[in-house]
Amino acid sequence: MERSVSDLKERIRAGRGLVPAHKVIRGGQLVNVMSSEIYPADVAVYDDMIAAVGDVEAYIGPETEIIDAGGRYLVPGMIDGHIHSECSKLSITSYAKAVVPHGTTSMISGLDEYISVSGLEGLREVMDEVKKSPLKVFWGAPYKTPYTIPQSTIAFNFNKEVHAEVQKWPECFGVWETVREFIQEEDEDTLGAISEAFKNRLPVFGCAPMARGNDLNGYLCAGVRLDHESYDHEEVVEKMRKGMHMLIRESCVTHFLEENIRAVTEVNPAFARRVSFCTDDVTATDILSKGHLDNVVRLAMKAGVEPMTAIQMATINSAEAYRIDHLVGSICPGRIADILFVDDLNEFKIEKVMTNGKMVAENERLSYELKAPERSSVLKGALKCKMTTKADFEYKVSIPSGEATVLAMDVKGPFVRKRRDVVLKVENGIVLPDVEQDVAMVSVLERFGRNGNKSLAFCSGWKLKKGAMASSAAPDDNNLVVMGVNAEDMSIAANYLIEQGGGQVVVADGEIVEFLPLPIGGIVSDCEPEEVAEQEKRIDAAARALGSDLPNPMMYMFFLPITAIPDYAITDVGPVDYLALTTFDPVLDLKEA
Repeated sequence: MERSVSDLKERIRAGRGLVPAHKVIRGGQLVNVMSSEIYPADVAVYDDMIAAVGDVEAYIGPETEIIDAGGRYLVPGMIDGHIHSECSKLSITSYAKAVVPHGTTSMISGLDEYISVSGLEGLREVMDEVKKSPLKVFWGAPYKTPYTIPQSTIAFNFNKEVHAEVQKWPECFGVWETVREFIQEEDEDTLGAISEAFKNRLPVFGCAPMARGNDLNGYLCAGVRLDHESYDHEEVVEKMRKGMHMLIRESCVTHFLEENIRAVTEVNPAFARRVSFCTDDVTATDILSKGHLDNVVRLAMKAGVEPMTAIQMATINSAEAYRIDHLVGSICPGRIADILFVDDLNEFKIEKVMTNGKMVAENERLSYELKAPERSSVLKGALKCKMTTKADFEYKVSIPSGEATVLAMDVKGPFVRKRRDVVLKVENGIVLPDVEQDVAMVSVLERFGRNGNKSLAFCSGWKLKKGAMASSAAPDDNNLVVMGVNAEDMSIAANYLIEQGGGQVVVADGEIVEFLPLPIGGIVSDCEPEEVAEQEKRIDAAARALGSDLPNPMMYMFFLPITAIPDYAITDVGPVDYLALTTFDPVLDLKEA
């Protein structure tokens, strides 16, 4: 995306028609998101750039390739405004295979899960991988890592000194996902990252769920430009009235579009021009069964948004919010040639996809072979945990027998956990989980070899009747998370992932029931999306066989270390009360028999 003087001269000449276009798309209906018009227009493409739109006969030379649009609508490539692609368990290469055929040609990401497990060295490898992919990544430097309060343990800590370096990288387009509490608490690293962004004229991306009133005002006074976290449409309205660009999130576990789009359809249609879309966290299963941003566009239209407006939300609105509209988001001269071929705007099924001036996908599949790069030891490192025993997952107390009143983190959605006080039995000095009361044990093990931390707490909502499950993919710090109602099975699950170098596993009655390998950083795989989707279905089915009726029991579990949404979470430093911003003792009271 850099432009040398000689490169600029070449592109200017191509725009003036002084040199022939490499490709010309004929016979299409241009969806002009800049003017909200649809009309017949041809498109001239030079290298990876749109050179001209409209009558482009003067741009055709003897070697120009002619592409017949066949009357289809020509739509700009779509932009996912906020995505942790790592949560899909797909590497960048595999993720591109899944989403590009559905029309997603760009994404905004901090690639922060890669950073947490492999630091800047691993990040550079992933950025090199991006350059060979049809999917563009506009990278925002994470405001800090980890995102947790109190600070959990990861492989690499992103701080204000790191920002002084990386914000000068050409790949850096802003500061990623600045969590409100870190601004509110005046965290030095966070404010240092924002201060550096002001120097470099980079936008600051937000993360402020449930922020209202004075807390929102203070957050905005730090210079945050946009937000992707709103739990109802009134929150969207307040944030937009106070000047924010808003991203409506529709992930595989948080279906916020139907509620949040009401800000546009019921409160004020004028908001539409500053609303865009993101998926945040998706699975291979969801992408292959529903689509990606194409599905979000269809959902918006179903909710009452006009097709042109929904397409603008998926394209130019996001580009403008992130200040990249000079590069992507529209089919205009000088922009990168990311173009979707669509038969019917109301059905919005992507027939063909061009990215970077090349036809890359047709009929929901890439039309060429895309191979993942060779992986270095930086991204294929082992889990540096000590092997566990049953005793590691037994909550020991000071009385030999009796009752313990405990605080169980009760899941009310993938990110929201509320307080639930439960009385559990104590036998042989151990507080026992209770399947009848739906109380399981959960533990997080530090897996980077830095301190050997282990935490243990109680949780509710999974309805496990037996066994255990574990994952080494667990944002925001990707430590090893283990949940279960049997300490022996919990130990077996943790040890198996340590032996295998990462993944997700379900154990019952002392046996490995199902395993999903994640060899790259313990968080992603280079397998084909279809293969990962099948593995996801099997691992979720195995988790449900333990008794859980949650839609995504494994995903709900691996979100437990996320502290950025009240009220409760657990990291390697212990269970966290995020309202008090501190760890807590889950045993509230003991009564000896």
